[in-house]
Amino acid sequence: MELFTPVNILKGLAAIGILLNAFLMYKKIKEIRSNPEVIEEFGMTGEELWQEQKKHRIATAIIGFLANFGDTLGIGSFAPSSAAFKMSKSVDDILIPGTLNVGDTIAVCMEAFLFFGFVEMDIVTLVSMLVAAVLGSMLMAGVVSKFDRKKVRYAMFVGLTILGTIMLLKVLGVGPFGVVGTAMGVSGVKLVIAVVVNFVLGALMSIGVGLYAPCMALCALLGMNVGVAFPAMMGSCAFLMAFGNGPKFIKEGRFDMYASVMQAVFGALGVTCAYLFVSSIPLEVLTYIVVGVVYLTAVLFLKDAITKGSAV
Repeated sequence: MELFTPVNILKGLAAIGILLNAFLMYKKIKEIRSNPEVIEEFGMTGEELWQEQKKHRIATAIIGFLANFGDTLGIGSFAPSSAAFKMSKSVDDILIPGTLNVGDTIAVCMEAFLFFGFVEMDIVTLVSMLVAAVLGSMLMAGVVSKFDRKKVRYAMFVGLTILGTIMLLKVLGVGPFGVVGTAMGVSGVKLVIAVVVNFVLGALMSIGVGLYAPCMALCALLGMNVGVAFPAMMGSCAFLMAFGNGPKFIKEGRFDMYASVMQAVFGALGVTCAYLFVSSIPLEVLTYIVVGVVYLTAVLFLKDAITKGSAV
């Protein structure tokens, strides 16, 4: 069996992302805990802060498992985790963004590692979409960060509602839309569309617009097997987080140490359970789940547009 296949290389990069962030997190936590000086923001030493955060280990473990189980289905983990941290008062508000990016990085890399072998996706299509998303995030972050979030959220609500409806009609075989696609990749004009749209989705991640649901809809509407969306969307986010967001927040030390450990450990467990669930259900049922996720995400965009406006 050939070892250095494109899929194995991608799996290797995901594994490196897991090991890198685990090492950086361990090193930073050790550094913070050994600091004998009082941290002004929290009024306690590093070890005292660790012990205080440890008190919430049961809550953060449950949140990590459930949020990343849902994330593996394409629902996303940031929004439910943020809400749960807030309601349970388990993570200080100022540390929530960093905790999400640090704690969930390992779980998302785990998702990518598992789903790169989920279906035999055309490697050219997969790599093209991954590179496009990463480049979009890197090259367009400065531009996209100036967008009016409120307008983007309303646009995503309308767009995802339309896409979800078309997907539903496709799986039902209603009207001119036909049935669910079975292609493992695309070429020509469709490949160009996939690359351009994923580039835009990667860029939009810098203002909190999730890539999962739109990527699912994109793959389905281009006639691809809906299972193809899983390695495409998870690989895109994993590489962005593992080699960008995660190390950045770790370096700054702006994360809840114990909650991040719970997110990493129990989040990975949630991912594994969800992967076994997704792997065992028929394609048609999976497509219905994806349609539901797309509709749910559309509603969440509408809710954020109304309640948050242009705020993060």
